[in-house]
Amino acid sequence: MLDFVVRRPAALRLAWLLVLLVLGLGRPAQAQIERPVTWKFAAQPGAAGEATLTFTAAISGNWHIYSQFIEEGGPEPTSFKFTPSPDYELVGKVSEEPTPVKMFEKAFNMNIAYFPKRAVFSQKIRLKAAQTTVKGTLTFMACNDEKCLPPDDLDFSIAVKGTAGAAASAPGVAAPTPPAATKPTAVAPAAPAVPTPAPVADAPPAAPTAPALAAAPADSGRQAAAATAPTSTTKVLADAPASGASQSLWAIFLAGFLGGLAALIMPCIFPLLPLTVSYFTKQAHSRQQGLGRALLYGASIIVIYVALGLLITVLFGSDALNDLATSGLFNLFFFALLVVFAASFLGAFELTLPNSWIAKTDTEADKGGVLGIFFMAATLALVSFSCTGPIIGTLLVQAASTGAYLGPTAGMFGFSVALALPFTLFALFPSWLKALPKSGGWLNSVKVVLGFLELTLALKFLSNVDLAYHWQWFDRELFLALWIVIFALLGFYLLGKIRFSHDSELPFVSLPRLFLAIVVLAFTTYLVPGLWGAPLKSVSAFLPPQHTQDFDLYTPTLSGGGGGSAAAPAHPVRKYGELFHAPLGLDAFFDYDEARAYATQANKPIMIDFTGNACVNCRKMEANVWPDPAVLQRLRNDFVLVQLYVDDKTDLAPAEQTVSKFSGKKIRTIGNKWSDFQASRYGSNSQPDYVLLDPRTERVLVAPQGANYDPANFLAFLDKGLAAMK
Repeated sequence: MLDFVVRRPAALRLAWLLVLLVLGLGRPAQAQIERPVTWKFAAQPGAAGEATLTFTAAISGNWHIYSQFIEEGGPEPTSFKFTPSPDYELVGKVSEEPTPVKMFEKAFNMNIAYFPKRAVFSQKIRLKAAQTTVKGTLTFMACNDEKCLPPDDLDFSIAVKGTAGAAASAPGVAAPTPPAATKPTAVAPAAPAVPTPAPVADAPPAAPTAPALAAAPADSGRQAAAATAPTSTTKVLADAPASGASQSLWAIFLAGFLGGLAALIMPCIFPLLPLTVSYFTKQAHSRQQGLGRALLYGASIIVIYVALGLLITVLFGSDALNDLATSGLFNLFFFALLVVFAASFLGAFELTLPNSWIAKTDTEADKGGVLGIFFMAATLALVSFSCTGPIIGTLLVQAASTGAYLGPTAGMFGFSVALALPFTLFALFPSWLKALPKSGGWLNSVKVVLGFLELTLALKFLSNVDLAYHWQWFDRELFLALWIVIFALLGFYLLGKIRFSHDSELPFVSLPRLFLAIVVLAFTTYLVPGLWGAPLKSVSAFLPPQHTQDFDLYTPTLSGGGGGSAAAPAHPVRKYGELFHAPLGLDAFFDYDEARAYATQANKPIMIDFTGNACVNCRKMEANVWPDPAVLQRLRNDFVLVQLYVDDKTDLAPAEQTVSKFSGKKIRTIGNKWSDFQASRYGSNSQPDYVLLDPRTERVLVAPQGANYDPANFLAFLDKGLAAMK
């Protein structure tokens, strides 16, 4: 096959870079064309009739493009499609360098690989003719820390000779000046300038461009000539300080540390604290020697668990961890695994390691010395596995699900530090041992509580599988119903109303148990309104999306919030109405010509909403600004809303497919059509982009505006448009 494409349906693209929106709050937007990426194409001859095609991206400023290897549901990966030819055949797949930056993005719940500054993609071919021209299409998406641009399809044509390489640049893309005595690289004529937008009536001076996050495509095919950016080397986690990748590792470390503290108060470890510390203090000839042995014991614990984390990393590698993080089968497997861990904590059985392992390490520990202390720590790790195994397993699952290369190591480091710290502190201050509570039935209660929490976490992995495969059966109500039951049972357990096989009788409820039960049952009550659609913002990150809610009383209250006014009458025939659905029950169009015809008849201004399936800023505007009663009243009664999706990959009818007069590109899809419409008419390619028009003359009523999360600002924008229309 000559086609090697790494693509995904637009409908599967999720919202992108939500955590970066804070940089764009509070500023109105004046749209403009962004041109952050310059491409250079070249061919170098190889041995035995082979050649290597190179596609070099020079990326300006703080922009970046994405790796080819991004799972379904993420941003648009870079991909290549080669036009079949009898003159050559592809050898292998497209490679990429340098090593991309990898950063976990909560908006996608996956690790995202991207290239800042520069990226080089290479494809080997085997020539069947003395020379040929390799043609095809390159698709890529550019983003920075404020916004994304729509995915761009860039056609390439590279001349290849069997004995000498030839370079070619993309149309409208600059190539660096070749050195002397080298045949100059041909550069196609620059793309046409961006046309002047339609006249603006009573428009205020253009405001600075607001950082509007757009889940959509970069228009580098129209770039003016620019010099190639200098080469830069990128390493994993080589992002800016406080980068998302670093934050992810710190979060994993903290989770591991908390897991280690939880393990300390488990029945397999807590009783060993005074015994182990007493052993070191009594066997030592001096307090200093006892402290040294305790420090060595703690260091051995850290080495053992960190080695486990490193082993996971070495065995799987960063790519495998990233694949696991976004794999439906991975999530399904770990759902089952966490259920097993929960059952173990609830007393169904105990997870134990072979007795021969424990006997062997115990024998080595009896030999004494430095090596003996190390094997004492190893014996602790093996003996306590029935308690620590589920915690460690859950921690490794969470670390792997981030896709971070050093995630398992960071998690095990945090876990082992928390586990080792008390042994050192109690050896340093032996009198503290007297303050420890006595062992008893409360230790098993800790296991049971963790078992309930394991069950709630397991459901999140099951939800991930349901969303990944579009089963649409594990919806928000079912998820919440299970959480409500689990947390209610936990509250009753803490009050002593439920007992498990390993629990001792509870003669009375202690104050700590009572307070914890109050917190758990209050949280359970908080979850109940979610069954009827309450947003439950504090835990919304763990829940399935709101649109999966079958019985939703909350969303209709928003769509009805228009000052008591009724919704606009629905129109049964809508072009693309089977593909798109307007938010808040609004009566929207999805085709410009259809909307303009209706608006002319109704004598209402048009609001064009240039939006995208994966545009987080668009969804944020729809959720936080549009529900405002005054804003919603304007949208429902005073404007004709048309939503134009610039990133949709649905093919247009053959009769509608054409070639853009603006960019010279083929208009194949709905997204191509509206993206070209936005760029050619309004000089913009970022979303959201709101344009208010007089439908009769297509006159722009006020300066277009992007994302601004102040309802008063958006209301003023709409009112200016209405005033200009009148």
